[in-house]
Amino acid sequence: MQQPHGHTLKAFDRDLADLRALITDMGSFAEAAIEESMRCLLERDKVAAEQLVEADLQLDELETEAERRVVELIALRAPMADDLREAIAALKIAGVVERIGDYAKNIARRVRRLPKKHHEIEPLSLLPEMATIASGMVHDVLIAFVDRDPAKARAVCKRDDALDDFYESIFRTLLTYMMEDPQNIGPSTTLLFVAKNLERIGDHATNIAEMVYYAATGERLVEGSD
Repeated sequence: MQQPHGHTLKAFDRDLADLRALITDMGSFAEAAIEESMRCLLERDKVAAEQLVEADLQLDELETEAERRVVELIALRAPMADDLREAIAALKIAGVVERIGDYAKNIARRVRRLPKKHHEIEPLSLLPEMATIASGMVHDVLIAFVDRDPAKARAVCKRDDALDDFYESIFRTLLTYMMEDPQNIGPSTTLLFVAKNLERIGDHATNIAEMVYYAATGERLVEGSD
């Protein structure tokens, strides 16, 4: 009598689909956290910012659940080759999404360091567009992950250059702002920290894209590849 495979195709596909859905939920949580942290920053909403910091624990719990499911999937289904590659990618991606949430939390923590809203800081108006690019990269890379689409993953990587350019522009603007008036140094340093966190979010979205590409193709994504 022929022995069954280590896992049935249908069972593995179902478990992997559930895992993708969980990681997508994590991505949605992180994406919303980026947007809310920027709203809190613009409106100086310290109360909501503190709530966002506390809510990050939910993302930590989701990551723990994702890790448990991956370990269970590997133990029970014994995936091989392409299937194992997808399972390992899911495990790594869950960890990266959790770190993206940490960057949003870091931004929220900076809200209390800004002056009151009527003391507006001109370079602050540059950050929302940068945040839009970063959160958009997170959104699109999770779609690429769910769809197992290497082309979408590659497209996300290419957008990271625009985010880096944005950061450099904001850095120069804030540096000039600090030189004009020493009183601007404190708030400008806070905004520079925020911009750096957004730039790091883009880096992590790119890392996820590279994992998605590898899981889908078995090949490393080389910068500049078509």
